[in-house]
Order: sequence, then structure tokens, then C-alpha cells
Amino acid sequence: MVMPVTTPRRSIREAVLHGVLGGDAKSCYYYHARRCGFYAGGRCGEGLAAALGGADEELAEAAASRREGRKNVLVLFSDTGGGHRASAEAIRDAFRLEFGDEYRVFVKDLAKEYGGWPLNDMERSYKFMIKHVQLWKVAFHGTSPRWVHCFYLAALAAIYAKDVVAGIMKYKPDMIISVHPLMQHIPLWIMKWQSLQQQVPFVTVITDLNTCHPTWFHQSVTRCYCPSREVAKKALIEGLEPSQIRVFGLPIRPSFCRAVLNKDELRNELGMDPLLPAVLLMGGGEGMGPVEETAMALGEALYDKRCRKAIGQIIIICGRNQTLRSTLQSASSEWKVPAKIRGFETQMERWMGACDCIVTKAGPGTIAEALIRGLPIILNDFLPGQEVGNVPYVVDNGAGVFSKDPNEAARIVARWFGPERGLLKKYSQNALRLAQPNAVFDIVKDINKIVQQRVHVTRFSHTFTKSLTFNL
Repeated sequence: MVMPVTTPRRSIREAVLHGVLGGDAKSCYYYHARRCGFYAGGRCGEGLAAALGGADEELAEAAASRREGRKNVLVLFSDTGGGHRASAEAIRDAFRLEFGDEYRVFVKDLAKEYGGWPLNDMERSYKFMIKHVQLWKVAFHGTSPRWVHCFYLAALAAIYAKDVVAGIMKYKPDMIISVHPLMQHIPLWIMKWQSLQQQVPFVTVITDLNTCHPTWFHQSVTRCYCPSREVAKKALIEGLEPSQIRVFGLPIRPSFCRAVLNKDELRNELGMDPLLPAVLLMGGGEGMGPVEETAMALGEALYDKRCRKAIGQIIIICGRNQTLRSTLQSASSEWKVPAKIRGFETQMERWMGACDCIVTKAGPGTIAEALIRGLPIILNDFLPGQEVGNVPYVVDNGAGVFSKDPNEAARIVARWFGPERGLLKKYSQNALRLAQPNAVFDIVKDINKIVQQRVHVTRFSHTFTKSLTFNL
């Protein structure tokens, strides 16, 4: 029997399922991925873009941006924790402030909108696991080995290739930005199979301050923006080149970074006591950690029984945890110190600007915001895995302390508001030194340079090719 020397080009699914899963991809659902006509030199209606079956409002906006000479930026995130969405929206707002109408930024949860299970169920799965932290710890460390997450993500890329490619091409991006650890491998692999890596720069903006899951790092990215030197060192260990790495800080929304606040005016606007120092107590967007126990302890510690007066006031942000809010509101009538109990807040810069210190779990976004406001930090909890390293990041840099004991945390606040006011000021100064309020603007400016360089190279190559063709 004579075997042919050449074989037909395999589809994405065939290549990945054969190479990764070790099976015959033709026995699975067969899919042949066509290149998008937009990037292959054809008209917008050709290729994968045509497979979308009609244009919605955003598709029309993306096409209009192209016709008007604007550039499209696609920001990929997932609602597994509020920090990823916050960073994505911060980047979008910074583009708008820095470059006006030059860029059209689309913030998209690609996995939820264009992937099947388990990609489209990550938000619910994440919320379930963080309520059972040992389960989350197993998931975080169990998927850390490269062979584990590469196998898992490659299989998902093969299964959902068609939908993910369509989701990407719908926005005709000139730049793709990932702010989630699971939004590197699948899009980059698919772009490589579609020969789009050289045409569409792909960058990663890491939103963990210190401890990072290995899926954050992919050697094919154009740039990897790290929030700290510790993360940059991890990127080097994972195989990225120094030229790919920039250390700018964690992207915080511009309205927070550029807010000019007066503490006395804020306290008056927010109905707070203008004279008493204030502690801000929170547990992230979901109201996690020992918030209730700490609130009760603060209610006791901030009341001077000997002088029969309050030495501080409490602001509690419960986030989306309505049960916590109801419980604290019922108990607050027994406290002898001024207290305000709030739900989910969208203007945290105002509450942080009105307070003197913060007690919180070790969420990276909250820490970065507190540093910008110069708030001394008492960390009282952390998620196993990505938040573990945030504790030494704060403590070793002299911006705060760590205590899991609610009573001890309350006693620290009482001392800061009393005999140790000098220590409170020192922590505040260290926090301001560690803060990086311009990080989001530094990131978008560097991304703009990448886009402009790519446009220049493309134009030069086109002109050079034309001149060669003419001479020939």
C-alpha cells in the first residue's frame, strides 16, 4: 500500500484533540476553522465574521470604528471576583480619558458569552468554591502544574474553538487585552492556529499583587503588565523575556486615582461625625471574612468606658452580602459608637477618603485603592492561593499589619486612634509610598505605543512590498 506524501490540513479540533487528547478528532464533532475574511484581506462579510449570522449593535460599532479610522480594543475578563471586571473597566475608562475617540474599547466576558460548560459557568463555580475555601485551595494548587492546566485548556480550546474565534472576530480587534488568568491560553492558541498573532497584539494585565496562578503567564504575549516586582520575577521564571515585562502597578479606575478629596467635606457629605477618627471595615464585593465578628469587637474597643465616650466611628461596607447587612443593622442599636452600615458601593473613593484606616481581607483591588488613599491596612483574612502573597506585600512594606483575630484587630484600631497615633501616621506614609495611582494610565499609554508601532510597521511593509513589485 502506498501512502500519500501530503495530507490535508487538519482542523483546529483535529490538531488539538489528536495532539493533546490522543484520539481521532474525526470521531468528535468535526469543525474546519476558516480564517476571518477581515484579516485575510477579504471583505468584512467573508470568513468567520459572516458566520455570525447578523450584526448587532456592537458589531456595527466595531465596523463603524474601522471605517472611521478608529482602533478597536477587546478587553477579556471573567466575573470570578470583582477585581477582574474593575480592572477591565478601569482600562476602558483610561483609554477614553487619554485618547478620546481614537479607540473603541469593548469589555467582554468571552467565556460566558461564547463558551460552553465549564467556561460559561466559571462565575457560579468560583462563588461556590470561595465559600468552601479548602475546595478553592485544592482547585488553585491542583491546576498549577503546567501539564495539568495546559491539557485542560487545550481541550477546551479545541472543543469551543469555533465559538471563541467568532467571539473575538466579531469585534475586529486591533489589540486584545486579558485581565484574567484563564483568558490567555485559549485565545492565543486559537489566534496562532488562525495565523493572527502577527496582526493582532495580545497583552496581559495581571490583577494579582503578589501570588499568581501560572495561567497568568504565556510566552506568546506581546506584553505582560505586572503590578509588582514580585510578579515580574515570577513572569521571568515562567519563561517570559524581560522585553515583554513592564511593572506599572494594578490598574485602578481613573475616577478613584484622580479624585481630589477633602476629608472634612466628605465626612459632612456622608453624614459622619466630623471629629472622631473613622475605621472602614469591609470584606470585598461579597462581604467575605470575619466582618460581623470584627464589627462587634470594634463596637466595644472604640468606646472608652472610663470616660464614657466614643474614641472612633465605624463604617461597614457589606457588599452584596445582604444577610450580613441585615444582621449588623439589627445589632448596631446596641453599640455606643457612631456606625454606618452600607451595602455595595460604587464610589469607594469617597468612603476611603473619609476614613483613617481600613480593616479588610487581602483582596488586591482593595489593597491598591487603600494605598492610593494612604490608609493604614489591617488584613484579617485571605483566599488560599492568589491572596496569600498579598499579606507580606502589605506587612513587609510597612503599610499595615495582619491579624485574623477580630478582637486583636479592634484593639489595634483603638491604639491607633489613641496612644499610637504616630504609628498610624507612619503606616499612612508607607502606604502612600507603595501606591501606584498612575498605573492604569501608564498601561494604556504603553499599549498605544504598541498599536502605533504595529501600524507603522504594517504601513512600511506595505509600501516596501509595493515598491518591490513595481521594480520587478
